[in-house]
Amino acid sequence: MKDKIIQKAAEMFITLGFKSVTMDDIANEMGISKKTIYSHFNNKTQLVKETVLTVFHSITCGIDHIRSMEKNPIEELYEIKKFAMLQLKDEKASPQYQLQKYYPEIYDMVKKMKFENMNECTIDNLRRGVEQGFYRENINIHFISRIYFLALSELNNESLFPAHQFPKVMVMADYLEYHLRGIVTEKGQKILNQFINTKTND
Repeated sequence: MKDKIIQKAAEMFITLGFKSVTMDDIANEMGISKKTIYSHFNNKTQLVKETVLTVFHSITCGIDHIRSMEKNPIEELYEIKKFAMLQLKDEKASPQYQLQKYYPEIYDMVKKMKFENMNECTIDNLRRGVEQGFYRENINIHFISRIYFLALSELNNESLFPAHQFPKVMVMADYLEYHLRGIVTEKGQKILNQFINTKTND
């Protein structure tokens, strides 16, 4: 039952936002009593924390699977972007903004975990890209990795990129192209053009 509650909470939090969804909402949606939820979670904060960690680990496992396929570094980034967009396809209420505002300690914890995981992934991607001749040899890998993380984090900032003006799918595709254009070689540019000129990055 605990796993089912987390699954339903994740679905509702992503769709409606962490602040908007109450314990009553989750209980009503599942057809159970609120007491049943409280038998597994002391309070909403604990539910939010466990839900966020579950979603984080699910996405991390998905990305690790993509990395294990050993695609070329440019294709790998597009596959990861596509996977991330599928995970957040029903996002309508800027859950990251609400998490930061109403549950700052959980937000900070997850942001640190995301950085550690993403930094390792990005450094590996950049190094392989250089070794395989897709990225320029003179790039500062550790600097670019941090800039990449920083920019992706801010793409979810509603005050900078309001959803009605900057749809998330468009923003992610445009930023990935922007990132790659700054580091690719002529060889890498040919691969990048294949993604830009097809619907692969939709």
